[in-house]
Amino acid sequence: MQPDAAAPSKRRWRERVEWLVDHFRAEWQIYVMLAPMIIWFIVFLYKPMYGLQIAFRDYSVFRGIAASPWVGLEHFETLFSNSQFLRAVKNTVYISALSLIFGFPVPILLALMFNEILNEFYKRTAQTIVYLPHFISTVIIAGIVITAFSPSAGIVNTVLGWFGIDSIYFLIKPEWFRPIFIGSGIWQEAGFSSIVFLAAIAGVNPSLYESAVVDGASRWQMMWRITIPSIMPTIIIMLIIRIGNLMEVGFELIILLYQPATYQTADVINTFIYRQGLQSGQYDLAAAAGFFNAVVAFILVMIANTLSKRYSRTSLW
Repeated sequence: MQPDAAAPSKRRWRERVEWLVDHFRAEWQIYVMLAPMIIWFIVFLYKPMYGLQIAFRDYSVFRGIAASPWVGLEHFETLFSNSQFLRAVKNTVYISALSLIFGFPVPILLALMFNEILNEFYKRTAQTIVYLPHFISTVIIAGIVITAFSPSAGIVNTVLGWFGIDSIYFLIKPEWFRPIFIGSGIWQEAGFSSIVFLAAIAGVNPSLYESAVVDGASRWQMMWRITIPSIMPTIIIMLIIRIGNLMEVGFELIILLYQPATYQTADVINTFIYRQGLQSGQYDLAAAAGFFNAVVAFILVMIANTLSKRYSRTSLW
């Protein structure tokens, strides 16, 4: 009885293997094109996951990962008793939340405004101007910010001087770091991010606008009643992705702008990892902080996706 019962299962497996072989032979060009990206994902995203266990070991570069003794959650206990790490978590959440509140709507507004511009030359010129900062190196962006807010020759303090206001050392005052950083990020990325929403607007059915014109709707009413609802699925998807990156603050610009005087409001998880891992050589503690960061980001994505699926029927999966 056993051989007879196992025969159908073996036959199904054989059929599946044959189907896969035939499918690969028919579509091998597609798989060849996909191969570099698959290899990149394996080498740079999946293979490094082996190193996550450093967060649970007393890691030594001389002994290697496998030979380093297992310490369990000891590094996490150290992190959560570290005032600098707790400060970094608070700053990360605070900066990310402000960036989401003030930065996320800006590309949408830009896309809506570009869509309303009728003069093609002016429209393309304006788009080029707002797209350019995205292609400028972060180092140059930091240099522009430092120069603009310089207390001696910066344009900001120069304008303040016209009104009789004394020069302000913006970049060494903790209370000014967050507005400067968030504003710089919006200026650099808002224009380029609007491309996604412009593409979504381009996909709206033109007959909807034609019907609205016949009904006597104004451009404002068409934007509010047709354009925004039509691109809402795209907005929700981009919001979910943005929430997933909530713990990933652009630390390159922070490293270039912050200094010990502004650690109070500028130090985030990624800069904490940078100092602990690369500067202090505490790779296990830095790995624990990075693991914590990744777990929180995963939980945020799951929550945002679940809520979106429940209330808007739009989700990533």
